[in-house]
Amino acid sequence: MKLIYPAYILKNSDGTYTIDVPDLPGCVSFGNDMADAIIMGIDAASGWILDELEEGKRIPTSTPIGDLDDKEDTVKTILALDMDTYTEKYGNKAVRKNLTIPAWLNTFAEKSGINFSEVLQDSLKTLYLKEDSG
Repeated sequence: MKLIYPAYILKNSDGTYTIDVPDLPGCVSFGNDMADAIIMGIDAASGWILDELEEGKRIPTSTPIGDLDDKEDTVKTILALDMDTYTEKYGNKAVRKNLTIPAWLNTFAEKSGINFSEVLQDSLKTLYLKEDSG
C-alpha cells in the first residue's frame, strides 16, 4: 500500500529542521538537514500509520497539499510512504485466521502453489483502499 501525506518543514535556529505531518496528529520529527528531515518524516509517518492499522483504526485521509495553509518560514512537501516495505521491516503484529473454501478450489490452489495468506492479504488491502477512497 502506497500513501502520500503533505508535511511542513521548518528550519530551526540551530540549523536543524522540524517536519510536521498535520493529517497525523502528533507526527513530528527532526533532521540535521532538509533531506534528513524528510527521511525522518517518512519513517515517523509510516510508524504512525502502522500503529493505527495494527490497532484496527482507520487512517486519516490525506489533505491535498494545495489545501494546506501557508505558514511563515515553512516549506510544504509531500511524503511518499511505502507501507508494504515498512510493515515487512517493522510490523510485528500478525493475526492467524482459519478459512473455509470448497475442496476443488483448495486442490487447484495447492497444485498452483498459491500462497493463501498472500492472496487474502492482497485482496483485503485492495478492498480497504477502495473503501478508504470512496
